[in-house]
Amino acid sequence: MRKIIVLSFISLDGVMQAPGGPEEDPSEDFQYGGWVAPYDDETSGKLMERLLKPADLLLGRTTFEIWENYWPEHVEYWPTINDVTKYTLSRTRKKSDWQNSVFIETVADIEKIKSTEGLDIHVWGSSQVVQTLLQHELIDEFWLMIHPVILGHGKRLFDDKAIPAAFTLAESVTTPTGVIIANYRRSGEVKTGRIGA
Repeated sequence: MRKIIVLSFISLDGVMQAPGGPEEDPSEDFQYGGWVAPYDDETSGKLMERLLKPADLLLGRTTFEIWENYWPEHVEYWPTINDVTKYTLSRTRKKSDWQNSVFIETVADIEKIKSTEGLDIHVWGSSQVVQTLLQHELIDEFWLMIHPVILGHGKRLFDDKAIPAAFTLAESVTTPTGVIIANYRRSGEVKTGRIGA
């Protein structure tokens, strides 16, 4: 069985929209595209090299359409991007000229892929896909890159429909620019208690 790992740039208030550039996703009048750029440094760059290791991808249609016009021409930054399988959850797209692109329609399709042998499955961006995965307990790990900025509105990583679950901090790094990069791994059910008891 493969692991599904969500990797996300997020603000302090949980916004994940358009971290890479002003034109990336200006939907719903989002005006802060490219908000991660001021926090780029050598520490985060080295970790990103690790996170871009070969893994299949699970994307939402919007993220896929942004990427299919960019990444095939920028493999110097992500050498394996064209080679790995890119699963895209969409009811409207059926094909793409981008090699190794596969379109799927349902959570059952995701569960079937997850149950096979192969590379881990990384989810970048794709807020609606992440929220669907949370509603079906399909996420094994998070890599969260938490930036010291509040954006006010925009697409968020978490909504209020996620099934409660506990995670363990497996690794963390704080960059010189104040970004907290944390790897959380699923550890079971939420436990409760009484403080001081």
